[in-house]
Amino acid sequence: MSAEAALVRLSEKYQVAAPRYTSYPTMPYWDTAYFNEQAWISSVRRSFLESGHESGISLYIHLPFCEELCTYCGCNTRITKNHRVEEPYIGALIREWRHYVDILGKAPIIREIHLGGGTPTFFSAKNLQTLICGLLEKATIYPDAAFSFEAHPANTSVEHLQTLFNMGFRRLSLGIQDFDQKVQQIINRRQSFEQVKAVTQNARQIGYTSINYDLIYGLPLQTLDGLDSTLKKVAELRPDRIAFYSYAHVPWLKPGQRKFTELDLPDPATKLKLYESGRSSLKSYGYLEVGMDNFALPGDELLKAATTGQLHRNFMGYTTHQCKLSIGLGVSAISDTGDAYAQNIKSVEEYLNITQEGKLPLMKGHLMTAEDVIIRRHILQIMCKGLTNWNHHTECSEAVFNGIDRLQPLADDGLIELSSVGLKVTANGESYLRNICMALDARLWAAQPTTSLFSMSI
Repeated sequence: MSAEAALVRLSEKYQVAAPRYTSYPTMPYWDTAYFNEQAWISSVRRSFLESGHESGISLYIHLPFCEELCTYCGCNTRITKNHRVEEPYIGALIREWRHYVDILGKAPIIREIHLGGGTPTFFSAKNLQTLICGLLEKATIYPDAAFSFEAHPANTSVEHLQTLFNMGFRRLSLGIQDFDQKVQQIINRRQSFEQVKAVTQNARQIGYTSINYDLIYGLPLQTLDGLDSTLKKVAELRPDRIAFYSYAHVPWLKPGQRKFTELDLPDPATKLKLYESGRSSLKSYGYLEVGMDNFALPGDELLKAATTGQLHRNFMGYTTHQCKLSIGLGVSAISDTGDAYAQNIKSVEEYLNITQEGKLPLMKGHLMTAEDVIIRRHILQIMCKGLTNWNHHTECSEAVFNGIDRLQPLADDGLIELSSVGLKVTANGESYLRNICMALDARLWAAQPTTSLFSMSI
């Protein structure tokens, strides 16, 4: 069998619906029965005390507003052209944050801030400054803090860039997806190469030290030639990092994706070619692979973290910092204490009302079991380091042993090197991290889904 035929055979075998593993347990498998506000508050306080005040915490702020709906998008968004929504929402974010500061009992040290969305640059530069000042008023900044924000190239102004830079932001992530105009039209995401170039150059002139581009393969009407043209343009601008990930087609969750049909999507064989071609091109342009779906230039901090074993993964994706306590503010935002998760309500109106009442806007959560902690450790190791070990009693459980049995077929296919004490992902297995982690996902195997929950693995 030729190498190409073997690659196709593997992709067909492992092309299954699989979680992206930004957490374990994955959200559909959270056990909400034992979760309540008091249990969550206790977990937040315990995490803050155990991690040590000086180690710092991570903040994720969800800014859901967009002027237009990008039909590929799987995020929690609110579509509006009414910018009067900005100030009330920022007020609610600051109220929620102050509630958490009261829970912690002292002003925390912030090690990480990430503004996500939605479209953070929907907000005016002035209002973003009000938000960050409101957060930092009740906190201090870690000496080596990492502040980042997501931006739409079509509406990110020099004022946005300069204002956030003055507030300590040094990392910028631009949502590109694809430069092909046919693709941009069907997914309703339009930004020109010139706009992206201008934002990139302005950010570098101001002093931003890390610029990321988000690119997606598997989009409707996407072609190999079109993607190749996009990557050549990206290589010309040379961002420090690139997130190159699979389009997640989940129309049962995101009705906006019904603006096109499955017939508009590349078939599985073509999607595989898009992935392999894009991955090969990025490497030829000097980018090195980091974990799953990420690439970075030599010298980038994400790559340094990967080579030194400091790479971490959370609900925001890969990060160079590992904070035990991560607090999410805003609608649908997710928090992680290390032994519990919580997600906020998704309705903007309800969020505004609950924070006005001085309550935490919690929707649901999960309290980790001892087995959850063990499995999460293995999944994080695989996703961040490409290996894991279970040669100690604190790293084993019955669920892990069951997972080892499920890993054997992946070893037989050359995707991992499996031994009695652990596993190591092979070069061929780097494209199948989701499948490898899924073998250890005890909660998924204990309750196989009867409806669609996850996007396809490739």
